[in-house]
Amino acid sequence: MDDLPPLVARAVDLARRQGFPLTREEAGPDRPSACLPGAGRFLAVLAAGCVGGRIAELGTGVGIGTSWMAGTMPPDCVLFTVEIDEQRAAWARELLAGEPRAEVITGDGITAIAHRGPFDLIFADSGVRDARGFAALVGLLRVGGRIVMDDVTPQRALPPDSRLRADDPKRRYFASEPRLTATEVVLPDLENSLLVGTRTG
Repeated sequence: MDDLPPLVARAVDLARRQGFPLTREEAGPDRPSACLPGAGRFLAVLAAGCVGGRIAELGTGVGIGTSWMAGTMPPDCVLFTVEIDEQRAAWARELLAGEPRAEVITGDGITAIAHRGPFDLIFADSGVRDARGFAALVGLLRVGGRIVMDDVTPQRALPPDSRLRADDPKRRYFASEPRLTATEVVLPDLENSLLVGTRTG
């Protein structure tokens, strides 16, 4: 499972050429980073089940997560991905030029997709700043649709003095949202995890 699908491999090569961080460590605290392979494979599994569906991604970057989903989604599925940075959006458009079912939108996350739902899958890779914004995203899911958020550190991998041990806003959003049934999925590297919720009401 170490081999990357061709479109994902091209996206990773693009990230390297443009200096876009491939890991959270490369990015540091103030820059976005790419979708990790473990997260990408998980998204690919979910996207493959979106028959006749609609997928949204907030935070395209240069298109690595987008590529994981576009490569497995059914032929009758469409994907909207939003990137606030015009240059990164342009790179992603070039990467995805051969995939007519995927549209790269330059804009602010939730606002840009609000009229395009309801969605079967939302990958909230950026643009969720507070509980209100998260609730708005959940409202864009159809019942049975799923929302995924990455860049979470498993509890056991957190430093002993991390403030996230007492209160992680992302975990709080998922746990306190009454319309979701949610869980945390630890990735194979054991240093990163995803939060995943299914809308039930």
